[in-house]
Formats: sequence, C-alpha cells, structure tokens
Amino acid sequence: MATADDVRRLALSLPGAMEKLAWGMPTFRLDGGGKIFASLDDDDKVMGVKCPKEDREELIASEPEKFFIRAGHDDNYAWLRVRLAALEGEEELYAILLDSWRQAAPRKLLDAHPELAERTG
Repeated sequence: MATADDVRRLALSLPGAMEKLAWGMPTFRLDGGGKIFASLDDDDKVMGVKCPKEDREELIASEPEKFFIRAGHDDNYAWLRVRLAALEGEEELYAILLDSWRQAAPRKLLDAHPELAERTG
C-alpha cells in the first residue's frame, strides 16, 4: 500500500519538484513556474494528480475503487483523485506521478530530461 511518505519521496525525486503547503495540504510543484502536478489530501489517504478531462471517465469507470473526482471541486479541472490504499505498489504510484509531472513540466524541463519526457500511455 502506498503512503503519503511514498508520494512525497517519489514526487520530490522528479526533476524540478518542490513541496509547498497550499490550502492546508502539501502540494508538489515545479520550481520556477509553480505548476502543481500532485497534492495530498489532508487525510494523507488520497492524492490528486493532473489528468486530461477526456481520460478521467474511462479511468474512473475501469477502476472506481482507485480513481475518482471530487464533485464540485474537480469538475472543471484536468485533475483526478487517487486512493493510495488501492494502488498496487510503488511502481504504479511512480508511473502516475511521472505522468502528472510530464503534463505540468514545461518543454525546457522535458528537453533536459529526455529519459523521463516520453509519454508511455
């Protein structure tokens, strides 16, 4: 089972990542522009990540125990919630964080890290 400590460690291992408290919760952002690519809810059991709105419905339908949106809050944003207890291990957690990081990273950062820049899904 993934924990908030795992999220923090893996998120901060990504290039340009920094942690900043916002809305009373830890957020993980890209240094320089401050774009958020992940956050932890105040109960440390749920992580928020970037996800194209057109992909959310399929993810939620295929694994509703893992993925959801917070109605009234995430509706208009490219954001998805992930229940940490439902993740199958650190590899899956890292893949989700990396995908979110890729969506937030500016081209210059992606170009500086070609080994991470290629989207795999």
